[in-house]
Amino acid sequence: QVQLVESGGGSVQAGGSLRLSCAVSGYAHSNICMAWFRQVPGKEREGVAAINADGTTSYADSVKGRFTISKDNANNTLYLQMNRLKPEDTAMYYCAADHAEQWVGLGTDFGYWGQGTQVTVSS
Repeated sequence: QVQLVESGGGSVQAGGSLRLSCAVSGYAHSNICMAWFRQVPGKEREGVAAINADGTTSYADSVKGRFTISKDNANNTLYLQMNRLKPEDTAMYYCAADHAEQWVGLGTDFGYWGQGTQVTVSS
């Protein structure tokens, strides 16, 4: 059974940085595609960044040049480095995963989800 546990959220001022982590268990990290999504209450969930087993990445336009997704296969951990944060980045951030053959970038129908970690950016 695949389990995803996010950490690293918190409160930061605009212009600051945070790094989110997602620990993966129950599946070979090298054979899965993964992503970060975010959601604000009352709004649809939004794909932020995704990475395939081969390292191919995909980003939402709103975060390109500011966020970087990466993974550490040895430690089964996914990361999201968030720089130059803006108040509009405030959301609950979720880690998602699925089998690598399902990959279609941020449009992948991810079947495994974490519980989320809150990111709050103040102006």
